[in-house]
Amino acid sequence: MSPEAVGLIGIALLLVLLFARMWIAFAMAFVGFFGIAYLQSFDQAFLIAGTAPFVFISKYALTTLPMFVLMGNIIAVSGIGTDLFYAADKWVGQLRGGLAIATTLACALLAAITGISSVALVTMGKIALPEMRKHKYDDTLATGCIACAGTLAFLIPPSIAFILYGIITEQSVGLLFMAGILPGMLLAALFIVAVMIITAFNPKAGPAGPKTTFKEKIVSLKGVWSMLVLFLLVLGGIYMGVFTPTEGGAVGAGGAILISTISRRLSLKDFRHSLVDTGLMTAMVLLLMMGVSIFIRFMAISKVPFMLGETISQLTVSPMAIFAVIVVLYLILGMFTDIIASILLTIPILYPVVISLGFDPIWFGVMVVVLIEIGLVTPPIGMDVFILSGITGTPVGTIFRGVWPFCVAGIICVVILAVFPQIALFIPGTMK
Repeated sequence: MSPEAVGLIGIALLLVLLFARMWIAFAMAFVGFFGIAYLQSFDQAFLIAGTAPFVFISKYALTTLPMFVLMGNIIAVSGIGTDLFYAADKWVGQLRGGLAIATTLACALLAAITGISSVALVTMGKIALPEMRKHKYDDTLATGCIACAGTLAFLIPPSIAFILYGIITEQSVGLLFMAGILPGMLLAALFIVAVMIITAFNPKAGPAGPKTTFKEKIVSLKGVWSMLVLFLLVLGGIYMGVFTPTEGGAVGAGGAILISTISRRLSLKDFRHSLVDTGLMTAMVLLLMMGVSIFIRFMAISKVPFMLGETISQLTVSPMAIFAVIVVLYLILGMFTDIIASILLTIPILYPVVISLGFDPIWFGVMVVVLIEIGLVTPPIGMDVFILSGITGTPVGTIFRGVWPFCVAGIICVVILAVFPQIALFIPGTMK
């Protein structure tokens, strides 16, 4: 049996194990180990299993992960998200659909200082949704807005998804962070346009709130300015080359602890809880990366990615037509798995194919994240929809009805980025 055939069988077996609910890390390690043993020898398989995981997770770039996760956890327990929502409400709440717009803005700002969608879902589910219900907002608009805007955390830096993508593909995490800024702003703007269109056709879906004075608007920024300064410091430092993403993560985590402590929003209990959550999240990702490291070596030995790349490059169809198929694949995959699993499962196989087609690897990373974001809120198993339903008690069907306009906005974002890749590549191209 040819190595390519063994590789394809290994991919099929991996899918079977995943549908059987085997842990992703163990499934990838299992398939990779026995695939290498079949193609080479058990001695080689044991050698790779004993060395590849350590080499993979000992990469310096991976130390970025716990720093930004800790930063997000500290911010989550400090109540900054609540301040962001109320500040945004003071500025745009008087507009039709203003609370939904404020929720989108607050989620975008939370994304810029956390990188974890669950923070936005929990915060907005407990704060924004009751406010919108109090003002007679339609539940489909309210919950759909929260579910979709929460996913911005994976696109607007600091982003865990970009860290993992950068490590697997050996691309610069700093460049990926910068590449996510303008697309993240574009997607947030499209979500806001979706809210405006919904409320234009159905004003009762999002009634306008009371007007606020300019003084009230300025005063509302009191609780959020420090975190905005921290965000600009971290990304500005990375952009200017003052420090690496890892150092930026340390600055962000240290700054979040300092600000939360000075403002008396961080108790010792909350700090311990944040450290434990950070350790658990980091351990989970490292375990996944260890499984991926073995699977990647199996894919390299089987030559499947290179065979796919060579086969696809010889097709007479255009590269964009092939990319359209990849788009559909990611939309479907996002429905069933979280963003971390989706990236770790697909990038080792699809990345060589995409590069062989001549696409920019930084741009492709942005597109992958946007596509999986959309998948996270689309039926039948949009992961973030079920999380929000569990937090708020809202029926899943109600949330799924509310996400469709925002999913359309997401697809429009993908089309715009495909036609104008410079949107993602402009800021990275100007970095020092």
